[in-house]
Amino acid sequence: MGLETVCVNGQRRRPFSFDTLLCPSCRGPLDMAQPAGLTVHPAVTLGEGGTPVVHLQKIGRELGVEALFAKLEFLNPTGSFKDRGSALLVSALREHGVRQVAEDSSGNAGASISAYCARAGIRAAIFAPGSAPPMKLAQIAFYGAEVVKVAGDREAVAQACLRHCRQNSVVYASHNLSPLFIEGTKGFAAEAAAQMRPPPDHALFPVGNGSLLIGAWKGYTELASTGDVQRIPRLHCVQSKACMPIAAAHRKTPWTPPPAGADTVAGGIAVRNPPRLHQVLQALDATGGDAVAVEESDIIHWQRRLSHLEGIFVEPTSAAALAGLYDLRKEGRIRPQDRVLVPLTGFGFKDRIPNP
Repeated sequence: MGLETVCVNGQRRRPFSFDTLLCPSCRGPLDMAQPAGLTVHPAVTLGEGGTPVVHLQKIGRELGVEALFAKLEFLNPTGSFKDRGSALLVSALREHGVRQVAEDSSGNAGASISAYCARAGIRAAIFAPGSAPPMKLAQIAFYGAEVVKVAGDREAVAQACLRHCRQNSVVYASHNLSPLFIEGTKGFAAEAAAQMRPPPDHALFPVGNGSLLIGAWKGYTELASTGDVQRIPRLHCVQSKACMPIAAAHRKTPWTPPPAGADTVAGGIAVRNPPRLHQVLQALDATGGDAVAVEESDIIHWQRRLSHLEGIFVEPTSAAALAGLYDLRKEGRIRPQDRVLVPLTGFGFKDRIPNP
């Protein structure tokens, strides 16, 4: 490939390696140094991308935003946006002759990596919290991956996966840290820019590790530099009040992680120590965006309203973005006349279905 990575905290470049996921100097995450061209034609593909944008007229009126649009990312092959990153990451793994990988995930990324590894003929072991939704664990196993359940929070799962990789000389295919995974998510911005003219004023993302928000920021920034878009949307981060490290850091408010087992119903954003936290904050600052933490009850409320009003069934993580829109409208950060884009990131059947 001849690829290079660059530390997000500086300009230190080094040759790309699957064994180096953090900068040796400052332990910060890495990005791909090349700005474009990697996402166009991944060698391992299941037909990811090309998800539609739909106008949410009814729920938009209920939220006080007439021009509310959703990009249906749950229509990717494994039911989540993670397929964008997995396609590029697994393509590179196969190109380098990797035959076995391990990954830690609460569900969607594990399912995605498992599916693309099956396509590529690569063995995968997915380390997941024992509390992860049974349907997500079943989906991972159905692709033929080994599921390793770990007691504790996401950090404990990641540490268990890392120990396994070190002890068994297995490549750590981390969607949280891999710069290739982030690079793959940039396609979201290219598609949204072509589908929405004029572009949205705001885009709201449910954020755990922040890969889609960061990828969208990178994608829109590249499009702006070439004149393909006239402005970059304000990118907003939405978290749950039960797990809000990024929102707390952005708004400079205190937050103490709750005891293990008391995490949010939106499991996809239950990340207490996101490794790319400062990069998410950089994206928010660069675009004039905000970070908001929402109530658990509001996540479920908007998940139901989306189904009842628009016939769209998403997992709670996706619905958190609508709860965030509700709060930002109340605060006056988003105006009734603004154009708003929300990525609906994961399909509803992948998670526990709330009681009616």
